[in-house]
Amino acid sequence: MLGCLKRIIKWVVVVFFGSTILAVIAYRFIPVYITPLMVIRAFEQMKDGERPRICHKWVPLKKISPYMPVAVMASEDQRFLLHHGFDYQAIEQAVAYNKKNKKVRGASTISQQTAKNVFLWPKRSWLRKGLEAYFTLLIELMWSKQRIMEVYLNSIETGQGIYGVQAVAKEHFAKNAIDLFRSECALIAATLPNPLKFNSAMPTAYLLKRQKWIERQMKFIGSFPEEGQDLKVNKEK
Repeated sequence: MLGCLKRIIKWVVVVFFGSTILAVIAYRFIPVYITPLMVIRAFEQMKDGERPRICHKWVPLKKISPYMPVAVMASEDQRFLLHHGFDYQAIEQAVAYNKKNKKVRGASTISQQTAKNVFLWPKRSWLRKGLEAYFTLLIELMWSKQRIMEVYLNSIETGQGIYGVQAVAKEHFAKNAIDLFRSECALIAATLPNPLKFNSAMPTAYLLKRQKWIERQMKFIGSFPEEGQDLKVNKEK
């Protein structure tokens, strides 16, 4: 009986690691057309008596405004090009902040958010955080920073039933992602902490203030490197 249980556990482990590694390798090359979050949100909409809506269109990074990667870095993860999936400096700052304040501040990097968006579910738990760390390590090992950014910009939730930069560009600005202005990219990035609450088509005073802050931060980041270029921060003069 014990031997049988050991064999089952062994095969579960082999299947888990084998399938997850193959999935990460596959998504290094093929577009991510649907994510667990999209499916979960669709079920939530049906539960609320609404018609399920998934507005999403994959586009390569070269068809997204060059300001968009810079805007999300300024907003979400300014050390994205420097770390290997986890920003320990940001984690220490978040821990210190959370000890003194009731409002909890996170320290998830773009890599961690990408791992969560593509492979996992949104609800927080220790299990999800553990799997998130695992998938973050895998994508940092197997994907380039450009690929991580490309998948991130195509999978992020950007509004009610809207996913990715191309979809929100069409829905909120009536244009393609490549044609987004610097200010529009900053405005989209400003909604990312809570895209179900904040609407880039109808920005509040708070959202506009956050947009201006992001635009100022973008000056310290500069251009996002193309595939094969040195991963350094090119500050604007």
